[in-house]
Amino acid sequence: MAFLYLSFLVVGILSGPVLVDAQLHDEATLLAIKKELGGVPGWGDNSTDYCNWEGIHCGFNHSFVERLDLSRRMLRGNVTLISNLKALKHLDLSYNIFNGPIPSAFGNLSQLQYLDLSLNKFEGSIPLELAGLRNLRSLNLSNNLLVGEIPQEFKVLENLQEIQISSNRLSGSIPHWVGHLTNLRVFTAYENQLGGEIPDNLGSLSELKLLNLHSNRLDGPIPKSIFGMGKLEVLVLTQNGLTGDLPEAIGKCIGLSSIRIGNNKLVGVIPRTIGNVSSLTYFEADNNNLSGEIVSEFAQCTNLTLLNLAYNGFTGIIPPEIGQLTNLQELILSGNSLFGNIPTSILGCKNLNKLDLSNNRFNGTIPNDICNMTRLQYLLLGQNSIQGEIPHEIGDCVKLLELQLCSNYLTGSIPPEIGRIRNLQIALNLSFNHLHGQLPPELGKLDKLVSLDVSSNQISGDIPPEFKGMLSLIEVNFSNNLLAGPIPTFVPFQKSTNSSFQGNKGLCGEPLNFLCANSIGSDQANYHHRVSYRIILAVIGSGLVVFVSVIMVVLLFMMRERQEKASKSVDI
Repeated sequence: MAFLYLSFLVVGILSGPVLVDAQLHDEATLLAIKKELGGVPGWGDNSTDYCNWEGIHCGFNHSFVERLDLSRRMLRGNVTLISNLKALKHLDLSYNIFNGPIPSAFGNLSQLQYLDLSLNKFEGSIPLELAGLRNLRSLNLSNNLLVGEIPQEFKVLENLQEIQISSNRLSGSIPHWVGHLTNLRVFTAYENQLGGEIPDNLGSLSELKLLNLHSNRLDGPIPKSIFGMGKLEVLVLTQNGLTGDLPEAIGKCIGLSSIRIGNNKLVGVIPRTIGNVSSLTYFEADNNNLSGEIVSEFAQCTNLTLLNLAYNGFTGIIPPEIGQLTNLQELILSGNSLFGNIPTSILGCKNLNKLDLSNNRFNGTIPNDICNMTRLQYLLLGQNSIQGEIPHEIGDCVKLLELQLCSNYLTGSIPPEIGRIRNLQIALNLSFNHLHGQLPPELGKLDKLVSLDVSSNQISGDIPPEFKGMLSLIEVNFSNNLLAGPIPTFVPFQKSTNSSFQGNKGLCGEPLNFLCANSIGSDQANYHHRVSYRIILAVIGSGLVVFVSVIMVVLLFMMRERQEKASKSVDI
């Protein structure tokens, strides 16, 4: 016991000068850094102990600086001197205005575990010297101006758990060594210029949780390996040139919440194993070449909030099981070859706020109970073969922002109940149908509406003056109908092109090039009134001149008589 006590005492005596030297070294380094950066708020203001300065954390005995956080301070200047803080384990310089190359001297911070240089203006290539950071676990170089390739030298960084290099100008391919990192959990390299294939070993040796590579130039298939360990939670591969199909192995990742693979060249069918992904909330596969039917297994993903399969080659009907997705908020199936009726089972999606079935082959009628989805804001059914009348119950969709029913075979008149949808703002498009009857004056209550298109129908009567109540209107199209009468004087109407009103033989007035007949008659009457008024004014004016002249003559005569009488009196 006495020996241990003596040993600790000796170590303490010997280490004392070392600690003092370390403190003096780090303090001098921090003061030099402060000078290089033109001052750092919170450094040295209220304390001489640098370990208490803002953003600084010291280790054992307050001897060495182990953590330096200068994020979100709008700092600029040379940060090379930070490499002299040899005990540094955590360095965060994010959200500043640092520019120039990343200091290669950072590679000397051998104890560093966390390095965040994101959201600056660092430029040039990634320094090869950073391969010396053998203890590094998290590397974030996102949102800079970096160019060049991902260094092969980084393959020795075996402790890396997170690599974030997104939103730069990096080129080349994703190195194979990334797939050998057994501890890798997060890999984001989106919004770069990376090409080639995704390494076929990525995720095979690690419990990869987040993979985001969107907006690059990647090609080839989606590797099965990324689903191999079954730990993937977020997959984002949109806006690349990926080919092949979606691997069935995706069903292993029951914790996968977001799948975004849109805007690629993927083919094949959606694997039925998608139903095993019970945590799925977001599935986006639009703008691909996927085919087959929409699998009913999506109904097993009860947490799904968005399903976007737009602009593919899907056929068949919408599975009625989709109506079981009570958490679904957006169903986007536009641009496919789907057919059949709009299934009433969809009405079970009580939280749906966007239904886009446009540009398909749906027939049948619009369900009368469509507005039972009380949160519906976007109803897009255009470019189909939908028949029948627009249900009057459409007026119950009071939260609608956009209603698109164009290019169908709808008949009947426009329901005046649409005027109750006071939130309608983006567009009301009923064009290219077989609608007839008159325009309901009630539409004038849509004071938030920006775009109105009722062209290419058989609508008759006049344009109601109540439409002047559409105070937000910018775009209008009444062309190719049977409308008649004068176009109301309303700025959005007169500012529109002629084509917005053409094809209606009975319409007249601006912006059309011919005036209404009653307008011509009115102008002639006004002309006669103006001429008569001028004649009357001339007669009255002449009479006044004569009257004034007579008065003046009489006055002069009377004045002369008085003068003559006065002169006679003087003579007497």
